Amino acid sequence: MVIEESIIINASLEKVWDIFTDLTCWKNWCSVIDDVTADVMRLEEGNSFKCCIRPFDIPMDLEPLVEEIVPMQRIVWSGKKHGISARHEFAFQINSSGVLLTSREVFSGLFMSPLRLLFPKKKLQELSETMLREIKTAAERGPGNQNTENI
Repeated sequence: MVIEESIIINASLEKVWDIFTDLTCWKNWCSVIDDVTADVMRLEEGNSFKCCIRPFDIPMDLEPLVEEIVPMQRIVWSGKKHGISARHEFAFQINSSGVLLTSREVFSGLFMSPLRLLFPKKKLQELSETMLREIKTAAERGPGNQNTENI
């Protein structure tokens, strides 16, 4: 199963990147991923972080490993839980309106069929859309915006 969503953010790439990579501020803007903890303050290649997602009302504790960081361009993390593997890639691209942020998550594994019953693709897509809208809101408010016009 593949979940892919994109959003245009009217802010500088530096601001979007800073907000996204600073794990200490996720609690201020991200309702999709809760209880974020790590040994480091920022996402770093080779490090993992702990978090909890709550699709529906079922909490699911995760510990994704940050596989790759290409500064100001791409972040990839992955994780496994209950026989399901997930790989989540975020691509950051400058465009005429600010930053195009694309989230692409690929799920695989033996238990994908039961997962689809518990967490239908539509629900997982909603979570991805929510996370993107929330970082957009966080990056577009306050000083450092390129543009205050809504998209």
